Amino acid sequence: MKKWMTMGILIAFFIVGAIFIRTMPVNAADREEEIKALEKRVEGLEKSVSGVESKATDERVTKFMEEHKLKAGVWLQTWYQFVENGKNNGNNDLHDFMVRRFYFYLKGEATPQLGFFAHIASDRIGQEGLDNSGQGLGSGIAIRDAWIYYNFNESFKVQMGRMYPPFTRNYGTTSTKTLLPIDLSFTQGGVRGATFYASKVGRDDGIVLWGNPFVGLLQYRLGVSEGVEGAENPDDSLRFTGRISLNLLEPETSWFNQGTYLGKKKVLAIGGGFDRQDDLKLTGSPDQQDNTAWTLDLFFDHPVGEGALTMEAAYIDEKNVTQDLSSFSRFAKGDDAQIYYIQGGYLIPGKIGPGKIQPYFRYERLAVDGKPDTVFPSVGVNYYLKGHDAKLTLDWTLVKQREEVKNFRGNWTGEDQNLITFQLQVGI
Repeated sequence: MKKWMTMGILIAFFIVGAIFIRTMPVNAADREEEIKALEKRVEGLEKSVSGVESKATDERVTKFMEEHKLKAGVWLQTWYQFVENGKNNGNNDLHDFMVRRFYFYLKGEATPQLGFFAHIASDRIGQEGLDNSGQGLGSGIAIRDAWIYYNFNESFKVQMGRMYPPFTRNYGTTSTKTLLPIDLSFTQGGVRGATFYASKVGRDDGIVLWGNPFVGLLQYRLGVSEGVEGAENPDDSLRFTGRISLNLLEPETSWFNQGTYLGKKKVLAIGGGFDRQDDLKLTGSPDQQDNTAWTLDLFFDHPVGEGALTMEAAYIDEKNVTQDLSSFSRFAKGDDAQIYYIQGGYLIPGKIGPGKIQPYFRYERLAVDGKPDTVFPSVGVNYYLKGHDAKLTLDWTLVKQREEVKNFRGNWTGEDQNLITFQLQVGI
């Protein structure tokens, strides 16, 4: 009996002791260390869970982008431009800073055959005397390109929306990010000029059938679009355009060609195109007329030793032109004219500093039937830091009138004028 009593006393003693120990005050420093250790464990668990979730999300996004071939990018061209006697009725020179182009693009596909492409863009933002926000010209942002395509195969593709009308090479196939000179030809909207054919900043709304048969030996493009609209097109007649290119060396099979391949491709392309819209009633003309145009062009790009040579030439014949280019020439609506240009450049071997140098030239002539000619010679130099994704350009262009007439319109005097342009270009 005493034995059991003794054991009971000992058990009670230990229980009371345990309770007493647990209820004793704990050292504050020890408690803080325990809390910190616990917080670290919780933080580690959170990071582990978050890392797993983040990795899973990244994998899903990557898989989605790869499956639908989604790609986005942006590129900018910023300008300083000097225009001789371009201000105050020809009494002062003009110094003009502007964003020549700001383009954001997005492309992808819903299926391997069905996809889309879009450009959200602004052109000539800040150019003095230009403010057409609806077109994204001078101010505002607009849809520059937007089309949906269906590729039956490489030889037959269909795309519908807003895009280049298939006609000239210079402003019908060439990406303005990859031009050889600082800009397009003067009569196709370059430097400070305007486009001689109907367009929405070089584009038109319609449908195009195109493809690259014979393993890219040929590329054809056939388009139906709106062209001239409104009162000047009383019958709402459609515009028909087309273009074909024969590739004698490496084929050019994409929608956007390059203006210079910087020695990375061997190209010899002979092309031709047409543009027609019937029954137009142009301003100042009492009768309805047909607008017709055709062109022939040649493009050559080839490595030469460690450098590369690029050459391009084109001839354009225009009847009953639909646009007014009389601000810098005598070319007005309803006129007939011939336009031709030749341009070339050489990518010099080796680097000077961190980049490569490419001097270039262009000679463009606008001959209006029954009126004096206007000539646009240019020389310049490109400095490539990272191909077309990072380059600097300095350009001199002369607007040369065969007969000078003091007739100030906008930035143009009707006399000879010098233009100097400096460009910074970056794209990702």
